Amino acid sequence: MTEFLPVALQLLTDPGTLALACLATFLGIVLGALPGISSTMTLAVLLPFSFSMSPGVGMVFLIGAFYGSVYGGSVSAILLNIPGTPGSMVTQLDGYPLARRGEAGKALTYALLASTFGGIVGLTALVVFAPTLARAAFAFQSPEYAVLMIFGLSMLAYASPGSTFLGILAGVLGLLLGTVGLDMITNLSRFDFGVSHLQAGINLIPFAVGIFGFAEILRLLEQPIVVEKAATRIGSVWPKFTEVIRTWATAVRSAIAGVIVGIIPAAGSAIAVSMSYAQEKKLYEKTEKFGNGNPRGIVAAETGNNAAVGAALIPLLTLGIPGDTMTAVLVGALLIHGLQPGPKLFTDHPDFVAAIYLALALTILLTFLLALPLMRIFARLLSAPPRFLYVGVLVLCVTGSFAVQNALFDVLLMIFFGGAGYFMLKLGIPTSPIMFGLVLGPLLEENLRRTLIVYGDWAVFFQRPVTIGMLAVTAVVLMLPLVDIARHRFWPSPVARHD
Repeated sequence: MTEFLPVALQLLTDPGTLALACLATFLGIVLGALPGISSTMTLAVLLPFSFSMSPGVGMVFLIGAFYGSVYGGSVSAILLNIPGTPGSMVTQLDGYPLARRGEAGKALTYALLASTFGGIVGLTALVVFAPTLARAAFAFQSPEYAVLMIFGLSMLAYASPGSTFLGILAGVLGLLLGTVGLDMITNLSRFDFGVSHLQAGINLIPFAVGIFGFAEILRLLEQPIVVEKAATRIGSVWPKFTEVIRTWATAVRSAIAGVIVGIIPAAGSAIAVSMSYAQEKKLYEKTEKFGNGNPRGIVAAETGNNAAVGAALIPLLTLGIPGDTMTAVLVGALLIHGLQPGPKLFTDHPDFVAAIYLALALTILLTFLLALPLMRIFARLLSAPPRFLYVGVLVLCVTGSFAVQNALFDVLLMIFFGGAGYFMLKLGIPTSPIMFGLVLGPLLEENLRRTLIVYGDWAVFFQRPVTIGMLAVTAVVLMLPLVDIARHRFWPSPVARHD
């Protein structure tokens, strides 16, 4: 792999690529800082603009937006007490109280330093573990891959907000959408309803833009957002060196937790953040208070959040399974550029993998350099009425969908899925499992049908050690909601019994 680093480095040192990386990181930070605009939405909105780029440059652009938006989510969480992304929901617990005391600059700096450290640890985990896991994945055959896809979908259903049943329902809907188009074996059209544009399947770009971008903006436009002006005073930016050093152990523990959670398919940064924060709160419960402006809480949340970014790329690149919803959008980007994520990516396109490593390293550096001068601008940016900014994002959704193939049908498809996604959000149905189902569905079908053609019997799934183990873990994951229901029903908490 190291012999391909010069080729990847040549790509990233190109002035045009560097300019795009700076632009993507800047847009990621700004969009991620806007209340309600998640990292997934940021990626979905900017995804169409990478279509005309080469695969390497396109991934540099998207990774810049990806990582920048993850840090940007902490900005509105600290300044406005409104998390910009799901991963920054915990950051607001200590970030906003610190900002209310006139130390918003320090809170933002703690978040930036923690994000940088977490990003470096996540990148290190990616470089160290991804090639090893890819070599192990070469032993996988179609039965293992089929069960692996089922495991990924079950994990997402369990980790989805709200009801696990609704998560499973949304995942099944995504699987059904993945069957639209030509049958991979018989080459016959399926479920295209006579529409020629659907014979190639549902285009991932207008789907992602609609379900994650258009739908969320429609929801945000009907919700009034009140900006707390008192919390937008930046004050002193740099905390004392001794104060920063006090949090180093927290940063290390949180980074490890973020990497562990990030590697698990479909776990997501929100779980990584919650685990990092919970372990620090438990460790210091007798000596320190959390939730009142404790810098340790900010460091725990942001380190775990950003460490999960690099770790989430590990299952994506090595197994072809997204680590979270954001990397599911990246799967779409790879497929659009004709690249199939999985172990063969490391043997067939090692220069591309090396470019991803260097792109993430460059983005971590750019985020640090761009965020420092932007801190004082954030206060004025977030004081502006967000509705005007949301309208701008809507324009990007429409123009981006059209620009992919210069087809009005893609815009109509985006609006259709945007409307469907809006009503799903109103009904409390998670949208991320649909994206997972659409991305993993064709892979699941291909490996499942190939298994049955080669082995001719469903029993093969219960005769191989790896498939048996993964099926057992999948069964446990699907049983966890029932265990939670039984526990709350038959062993209620002491508070509930007292009431």
